Amino acid sequence: MAEKFEVTHIESLLDEEESHQTQNEDSSENEDEDDLESIFEEEEISASSSSVETKKKKKALLEFRCRVEDAILGNYLLGKPYKYLSRSQSAKQKEILSGITLWGVPLLPSKGHQGTDIVLLKFLKAKDFKVQEAFSMLRNTLKWRREYRADKILEEKLGFDLDQKVLYLNSRDKEGHPLYFNVYEAFKDGEFYDKAFGSREKCEKFLRWRVQYMEKTIKKLNFKNGGVDSIVQITDLKNSPGPAMKELRSASKKALILLQDHYPELIHKNIVINTPFWYYAVHMLRSRFFTQRTKRKFVFARPTKVTKTLLKFIAPENLPVQYGGLKREKDDDFSPVDKSSEQIIKGNSISCIEFAVSETGSTMVWDLTVVGWDVSYKEEFVPDDEGSYKILLQNQKKMGESVRNSFYISEPGKILITLENATFKKKKVIYRSKAKPTVPMYIFLNK
Repeated sequence: MAEKFEVTHIESLLDEEESHQTQNEDSSENEDEDDLESIFEEEEISASSSSVETKKKKKALLEFRCRVEDAILGNYLLGKPYKYLSRSQSAKQKEILSGITLWGVPLLPSKGHQGTDIVLLKFLKAKDFKVQEAFSMLRNTLKWRREYRADKILEEKLGFDLDQKVLYLNSRDKEGHPLYFNVYEAFKDGEFYDKAFGSREKCEKFLRWRVQYMEKTIKKLNFKNGGVDSIVQITDLKNSPGPAMKELRSASKKALILLQDHYPELIHKNIVINTPFWYYAVHMLRSRFFTQRTKRKFVFARPTKVTKTLLKFIAPENLPVQYGGLKREKDDDFSPVDKSSEQIIKGNSISCIEFAVSETGSTMVWDLTVVGWDVSYKEEFVPDDEGSYKILLQNQKKMGESVRNSFYISEPGKILITLENATFKKKKVIYRSKAKPTVPMYIFLNK
């Protein structure tokens, strides 16, 4: 019965992997030729998969489990044990090894933790289901973590004041993956750059801080069946210092290789936005050190395509306003639960959005964003009573960022937003609204 359960469990994991791969292929269309080439490669791989291939993967996972189990119980997971250990020392070492974990998940398969197979499968995927190579990668990762003290790194005070300036976690994508942002604009400031990369020790400390942040991000993952066990990394190169800053370039390269070697399959997508032309050349040179699987995770977006690209992966309610979404920090008006609607404006045309309000004594709040901008908009309140006057809330204005506005409703009517698209291309408008009960200010003033 136990063996039947294990086989069924492995089948469900592999089915889930194939399902995710199919979803990724469908959602990772990109306008860049390099990424289209990657998509075609993925489609060929998907087309060639068969029941024979699935059986090979099941066999590889079973073999890998046995190999890890034997290595832990045989006391050689981290390499050959020291020859001259006493019996009590050897027993103690085996006891310690049997409790070994990775990212909070026990590695000993016989413990029956459902996250064990998920973690082992990540190493197998990274090595195309070659058991020996996956085992070597796991061993090297565990050795590196011990030498680098990665399990204790969250306790360290590294003294970097870079949170929210360079790295930050913000919301999740459509599939629930945490969004991990790298913003390089701050490094354009010379003093700030020197603080991070002014010496070799500072460069090493910066890399250690990147590892610390990765470990913090892993805490948000769920290594269980059906759980989200990888992240989406978004690198923003807007106003970045450029290729001349060799210390930043070297640290970024080391961080990417480190993620590939010791955090396999924890990056679901690696989206690089506001990509300048020089970066493509740098990436081509750097990618020589990447596996094909790592290369296929990259998606690039030029400055004019940032919002369009990110919305393929992230819902507007979860995309920060600085990237053309609707999410604002410390938002008292809306939450991600407040879903948005979409409307297409054809080229050289005018379109209207209406928010009808029948109840008075409330404040109507609305969000509005346009993918690609280049649209003019006007906002007004139109009362139901023909004897009342229209109220102009916003005169004709060109949109260059996400808009939020509000208006206190003292009589029934509607908020009317008029959008004019003077370009030849159609534009997508994303919007939402909410009526909030409000006590007028004059009531407080008259008390």
